[in-house]
Amino acid sequence: MKNIQTTIRAILLSASLLFAGSTFAQTDPMVGGAAMYPTKTIVDNAVNSKDHTTLVAAVKAAGLVETLQGAGPFTVFAPTNEAFNKLPQGTVESLLKPENKTMLSTVLTYHVIAGNIDSKMLMEWIKKGGGKYTAKTVQGGELTFWMKGKALMITDEKGGMAKVTIKDVYQKNGVIHVIDTVLMPKG
Repeated sequence: MKNIQTTIRAILLSASLLFAGSTFAQTDPMVGGAAMYPTKTIVDNAVNSKDHTTLVAAVKAAGLVETLQGAGPFTVFAPTNEAFNKLPQGTVESLLKPENKTMLSTVLTYHVIAGNIDSKMLMEWIKKGGGKYTAKTVQGGELTFWMKGKALMITDEKGGMAKVTIKDVYQKNGVIHVIDTVLMPKG
């Protein structure tokens, strides 16, 4: 009788661990202290991230909310507030002015690639490209992707580098990769 009880306990414990594991595996990723739901759009999720308040303000100022709520799909490389803070003093404030809307839109759309591109795809393309992969952005410029150890890196047209700090945040209309530096196009 004792062996049967022990066996039943072991089965129940295994079943509960299996259930807990599958529930945990299905949780939505957290970005900026907020869950990112794959049933929401890029903008609908981004507005909840406390780490992306500057990006959200910039998207609104550039008039890109409607676009990024569209069907897409879009791959967005989303700079954090800290990334914007790395820019020279006054840059963000200047870009957010109504008279600089075109310039702001240029910078923001440089962070977007058409399509639903996750990190696995990028890493495969980097490998096939002999260590680098270049992609055209919605803005028309190019971003170069490469690996530094296990980190996915991006080089912009001005030679600036960003590290992907959170990858593969799937959205209803694409995927977000959080980055630590604002990418800048030529010109």
